[in-house]
Amino acid sequence: MEQRTLGRTGRDISVIGLGTWQLGSDWGNVDESEALAVLDAAVEHGVDFFDTADVYGDGRSEQVIGRYLREHGGHQIFVATKMGRRMEQLPENYVLENFRAWNDRSRKNLGVDRLDLVQLHCPPSSVFSSDEVYDALDTLVAEDRIAHYGVSVETCDEALAAIAHPGTASVQIILNAFRLKPLEKVLPAAAAAGVGIIARVPLASGLLSGRYTSASTFAPGDHRNYNRNGAAFDVGETFSGVDYETGVAAAQEFAALLPEGVTPAQAALRWIVQQPGVTTAIPGARNTDQAIKNASAASVPALSDEVLAGISALYESKIKAQVHARW
Repeated sequence: MEQRTLGRTGRDISVIGLGTWQLGSDWGNVDESEALAVLDAAVEHGVDFFDTADVYGDGRSEQVIGRYLREHGGHQIFVATKMGRRMEQLPENYVLENFRAWNDRSRKNLGVDRLDLVQLHCPPSSVFSSDEVYDALDTLVAEDRIAHYGVSVETCDEALAAIAHPGTASVQIILNAFRLKPLEKVLPAAAAAGVGIIARVPLASGLLSGRYTSASTFAPGDHRNYNRNGAAFDVGETFSGVDYETGVAAAQEFAALLPEGVTPAQAALRWIVQQPGVTTAIPGARNTDQAIKNASAASVPALSDEVLAGISALYESKIKAQVHARW
């Protein structure tokens, strides 16, 4: 598995990581034994970067990872978690007192004294420009509660604001073949500043896997059901903000562009890894087979210029009008 340095952390991590939102049961139920098996399969195939959050399953995702770390002490896993969504997302709630409380909970869940990386979890836009917020994050580092901090953002403007702060180690942003806007300014700015880029929602909530049709259904507890119109959180987190019917049709065209022997999911991840400035992509996996196949994308040959051009043309013709101006 290729390794790249995660920005200002100075740590090398796998170019394919593992997103663990689904292990918190927000994509339908995954029991603990299955969740542990997913983590193990990913690690056995070269993944050494887990991304989680304190609200995934109300801490369940962190707890499962914590158990895995205890039972596999020999592995050097880098764990990135997030904080900031345990209460109403108001700028006045992003203060040191709350940060300490959230940090204490995550450290307990994960069973560690110091967190590798804590990311602000898509707070209000004004938070990214607040000196007081960064001062509080710097205090957590000084207190040895966290090694590094970063941000998870919804928009490119938020990413650029965070990159401008010298303490920001990494930016997590939605980047996939259906969300190209970060390529314009965010990735170049991050590279210039030495900030890592963590690409989330890399398969557009599964659309780019090519497994879904217009007749596919999702469980009531799956965000691809309850958040299609943004009822629970930013609609851009679900199918990258693309209308489902449009996304299914575009995913079929995406699959038709690919060389023989490469699956749509592998190609979607390979496309991300090829973008200059990307450190890692964090697909989720609900079972070991998905975890193994996702990890295998790191060894897929680079997509040709012809395929890359086809993906860009598909975005311009079918997707851009829905998402480009919004995020």
